[in-house]
Amino acid sequence: MDKRIARLNIEHFRQRLAEEQDQLKRKALLDLLEKEEEKLRKAEEADKGTNGDSNK
Repeated sequence: MDKRIARLNIEHFRQRLAEEQDQLKRKALLDLLEKEEEKLRKAEEADKGTNGDSNK
């Protein structure tokens, strides 16, 4: 996964949220934003070589 694309998508969704008034569209944007942030978080963890078991 390209982290750069994920960051651009996150930025785009945040900009759209700042402008969007329709509540259904805002909900969809929030869902997309949440999913993209999760993708980025997982990609960053993979790059660091961690999988959530860093305390072992």
